[in-house]
Amino acid sequence: MKNLKIFIFLFSVNTALFAQTWQKLNTEPYAGKQDDITFIDRNTGWYVNGFGRIYHTTDGGQNWTKQIEQKGTFFRTIAFLNENVGFAGTVGTDYFPNVTDTIPLYGTKDGGKTWKPVPYNGPYVKGLCAFDVVSESVKKKGKTEQIHHIFAVGRVGSPANIMISHDSGETWISRSMQADCKMLFDIKMLDKNVGFACAANNEDISQSNALILKTTDGGTTWKKVYESARPFETTWKVSFPTAKIGYVTIQSYNPDPNVKQQRIAKTTDGGETWTELNLVEDPAAREFGIGFIDENHGFVGTMNSGFETTDGGKTWTKIDLGRACNKIRIYRDADQKVYGYAIGVNVFKF
Repeated sequence: MKNLKIFIFLFSVNTALFAQTWQKLNTEPYAGKQDDITFIDRNTGWYVNGFGRIYHTTDGGQNWTKQIEQKGTFFRTIAFLNENVGFAGTVGTDYFPNVTDTIPLYGTKDGGKTWKPVPYNGPYVKGLCAFDVVSESVKKKGKTEQIHHIFAVGRVGSPANIMISHDSGETWISRSMQADCKMLFDIKMLDKNVGFACAANNEDISQSNALILKTTDGGTTWKKVYESARPFETTWKVSFPTAKIGYVTIQSYNPDPNVKQQRIAKTTDGGETWTELNLVEDPAAREFGIGFIDENHGFVGTMNSGFETTDGGKTWTKIDLGRACNKIRIYRDADQKVYGYAIGVNVFKF
């Protein structure tokens, strides 16, 4: 009887999970791809776009307030540590038209009401494309405090740099990664030492191969763990549902319409080795965001649609995630209930 009750519970949880779908939220129209969205709980979140705008919600995306509009700034990525402290990264100049802002990093301490440039030590960072945050509990003077290790990388179109803070964003250092790669798109840290960067090995897209890098010393040094064999390719976004199993989207810019196969990369050994999996045969399905609920159930955004897998990437079903879904964020409540948000041309909620 006990085993039967456990089976019924697990079946009901899985049935509810797979019954969930992505729902488009009502947001201000945007002509192109919006790049990042972040939430600190089910209701409280922010998203950014290339018009220099940051939006904020306190009701799970039903309503949004525009907190800032800064012409000439292309906000590319955003992260919040709590309801007050957050950071926004810009893509920088000389890549998209009408972008004049050369400041790579902005910060807020009042929930996004005001934003200021963030100083850092190290080489100049031209632009950022992604954040990742690792939280750690430490004891200070008999009290337990949360310390946030923040990692940021960029950029598309080169040059490749990383920015790191080990004190919840109070101080930052930058390092060049030009010796390891020429473009950087995303970063995922499993802890403050071990992590992965989505990269490309050439700033000339016609000569570029997709590249995944791994660090075991907090971003000081990196090793190549995957490189595609085809030109016109980059990686894009990464998702690690477990410490051993991870997925990365591979972008193809090949102009030959006969090159149709789109692929992702998957690891089952903690990122030491990677295997390519087929997504879809469609030259127009350039890949963007990726997010997995568990080791088998995940989503990929492409230029024209989304895709869902429930068998670890062996098979995929087309779903509606809007166009150019660039970032997919999967979260769990304290009671392990799953929710998620995704952004591209539109914003979606799971």
